Amino acid sequence: MRKIVVAITGASGSVYASLLLKKLNRPEANIQQVAVVMSANAETVWQTELGNQGYANLPFQRYESYDFNAPFASGSGQYDTMIIIPCSMGTMGRIAQGISNDLVTRAADVILKEKRRLICVVRETPYNLIHVQNMEKIMLAGGIVCPATPSFYSNPQTVEDLASTVVDRVLDLAGIPVDTFRWGGETSL
Repeated sequence: MRKIVVAITGASGSVYASLLLKKLNRPEANIQQVAVVMSANAETVWQTELGNQGYANLPFQRYESYDFNAPFASGSGQYDTMIIIPCSMGTMGRIAQGISNDLVTRAADVILKEKRRLICVVRETPYNLIHVQNMEKIMLAGGIVCPATPSFYSNPQTVEDLASTVVDRVLDLAGIPVDTFRWGGETSL
């Protein structure tokens, strides 16, 4: 059974977070606990992009941005995976520099120091050299940088289909079973 933290920052790409949370809520995901934390701007971006307040009715426990009493703010909480989706470059920069100024960056610091799985789904284009250097630092520390770059070989028909190509890749990286298109035209679980 898995314990996962999902952090949502104010970067564009709320559709990725929304789809991920739906897929984590399926029984086949076999997850013991999902905790959610949103940055201050994440709600505004979600409302702007998705036209709803779906984040207010999540089936998971949600923690405030500065709740350092959250169980995943300590390694003793034993959360094995953290997915930051979308991950703003500001958040990535703070993580790369070891600045734990809110619950998102503190949790990422904990995941890295405990040698657990951190997946940063960055959503920015183009990258500048500082972005690339921060990505390198995260990767050297053991984190995974997964740009929110959709694939097209599954012939996606909707925006959600397209976004699912990224979310399904994130689930693969997290080691969570997902029934998705695989190269060669097959789906697998």
